Amino acid sequence: MNHSAELPPEIMQQRPRWRLAATVRRGLLALAVLAQTLIATYFMLSVLPYHGGNLVEASMALVFSLLFAWISVGFWIGLIGFCLRRFGGDPRSLLRQQDEATLRGTPLGRTAVVMPIYHEPVGRSLQGLKSVILSLQRTGKLADFDFFILSDSRDPDVWLAEQAAWHALREELGLEDQLFYRRRPLNLNYKSGNIGDFLRRWGKAYDYMVVLDADSLMAGETLVRMVQLMQRHPQVGILQSSPSLLNGRSLFARLQQFSNQLYGPLFTTGLAAIQLGHAAFWGHNAILRVRPFMQHCGLRKLPGWGLFKGPVLSHDFAEAAYMGRAGLEVWLEPELTQSYEESPPTLSDELTRDRRWAKGNLQHLWLMLFSRRLKLAHRMAFLNGIMGYVASPLWFTFLVLTTIEVARLILWPINYFPEQNQLFPLWPEWHPQRAVWMVSITLTLLFLPKFLAIADVLLRGRRKAFGGGIKLFCSVLLEMLISALLAPIRMLSHCRYVLEALFNVNLRWAGQNRSGETSWLAAVLNQGIGSLMALAWAGFAWWLDPMFFVWSLPVALPLVLAAPIFVLLSKVSWGEGLMRKRWLQIPEEASGSSLLDDLETPSNLLTAEQQPAFNEAIMHPQTNRLQARLAHAPRAQRQQSELQLLAQRCLQDGPAALSSAERNLLASDARSLQWLHTQVWQADPQSPWGQILARRIRTT
Repeated sequence: MNHSAELPPEIMQQRPRWRLAATVRRGLLALAVLAQTLIATYFMLSVLPYHGGNLVEASMALVFSLLFAWISVGFWIGLIGFCLRRFGGDPRSLLRQQDEATLRGTPLGRTAVVMPIYHEPVGRSLQGLKSVILSLQRTGKLADFDFFILSDSRDPDVWLAEQAAWHALREELGLEDQLFYRRRPLNLNYKSGNIGDFLRRWGKAYDYMVVLDADSLMAGETLVRMVQLMQRHPQVGILQSSPSLLNGRSLFARLQQFSNQLYGPLFTTGLAAIQLGHAAFWGHNAILRVRPFMQHCGLRKLPGWGLFKGPVLSHDFAEAAYMGRAGLEVWLEPELTQSYEESPPTLSDELTRDRRWAKGNLQHLWLMLFSRRLKLAHRMAFLNGIMGYVASPLWFTFLVLTTIEVARLILWPINYFPEQNQLFPLWPEWHPQRAVWMVSITLTLLFLPKFLAIADVLLRGRRKAFGGGIKLFCSVLLEMLISALLAPIRMLSHCRYVLEALFNVNLRWAGQNRSGETSWLAAVLNQGIGSLMALAWAGFAWWLDPMFFVWSLPVALPLVLAAPIFVLLSKVSWGEGLMRKRWLQIPEEASGSSLLDDLETPSNLLTAEQQPAFNEAIMHPQTNRLQARLAHAPRAQRQQSELQLLAQRCLQDGPAALSSAERNLLASDARSLQWLHTQVWQADPQSPWGQILARRIRTT
């Protein structure tokens, strides 16, 4: 399909400009990173006693160069972002390729807003969708959008609650013809399979599709603007907004959302400036052009072995790469504001998510190496995602090699004649001042972008949005301290996840925890082995040399204290205490947000999960009629006989006697639900259902 032939002349003239700019920008970035890495590696070799003259030191230099290059890329992207923001933004960005009046006058195309969910908190998910709908309603453009809740939930107490909440929301908002719910019978290929099922059924009816996660929030103005941009730029296949974190309550979540909102604009502006029309898709808070997405972005199963066999777990980067291969553009637009998601509430939940992402990102190695005709920029995006997790084993390897080098120098006598027939001795050289310079340069690359973010806020006059100048600075210091404590913990966990992925350990795909704290027992069980390893390493370092022990403390100490760190960071009371003092404050907490107000407005949706949904579907007359109407029609005679026996056992022994699969069968059958409803209301008060019914009546 030749998309370029369909483009207007003015679009054809714009395309070479940004591609040339992208080539120049990427070339300059590569040169800067390469030069910086070569200089740093030279200094590193000069610091080592034998200047890389043996296998251990050569390996140290190689690993160091890879890690330094990785850090250098982030530094330059942050610096580019700061410079562009100081000059008013990137003139090549998609949003700046037409004036405001033209954009506002652009009519909308038919758009589906889809929310795939899987065992998510029902009330929070649908209340968030309600906030999005109300925001769209305020724009006057609601009629151009339809909304789909796409469920993969398997627990009957979850999906029955989803159906009841969906029906209540549809009636409350009067969207009988615009708000739909579907639970597919077979959960195949995870989220991408769920989206694919929607597209096969309804995709041809829509021009665009906006994908939301269960914790996503997007303002109506942002959604309208994204559709208008897609209308104005027919060569764009995917437009990705830059979601900010919002609504954090625990100390960990508040730290994450503060750093995201403070540092994020610099890095997303810089990243977008480097990627331009070859950006990545992050899987949510984005709009996709439906027809080319259906034609070109279907994901075949990987044909390899082990990790590289089966469905693609992290589908979003792959879909962006396939869209680019088809000749369409993928853009990240940092200036699309009021696009939000939520942080995992605890470090444990974040690492659980990282475990899934590590395996999915490592799968991209196959696509990066063996997929045909992919753009180089998208191959680099794959590499970037892979390095996000491989960097941890590299860091761990560097620590091991450093320990071996120190132990060799201390425990074994120095060999001044390592080569046969060597005439002159090889003296180990020490340059501590160069080591200090190396540490200083590395810390500068890590922390200078953070101080540039502070400068960006101050220069824009937004200090009050982050609590004021003093509290902003103190919050940054707190965030930097805790980030330094978390870095070794994440490193060790990611090492484990990479090994699990390489050995193709099966993962259980489950819904994310959106609330809750970490218990001491869970923290100790999760981090106990890592803490013992760190304690042993620190003890060995002390035995070797007290100075080496001091050098090891920034890594060893957080690992030894990992369990208390897990527990304390999960505390909601600590997070809310800092919020009252305006520490770690974000702009939405200072100036308010209509989306957040709608999310926190008392609603029946937020109390929908107080009663087991399976019991409600049987006991409550209105709920029973609704669930029976949504359930299957009467089945074949043999199946109906089996279901009748199962229903009789449920009536006699109560719902607790049935497995989740058995309750699923009953909840999916209209006749069984209706029969059980009639029988339960006639049940003996001393029977299991009689007691459940009595408790339910007392609570109403």
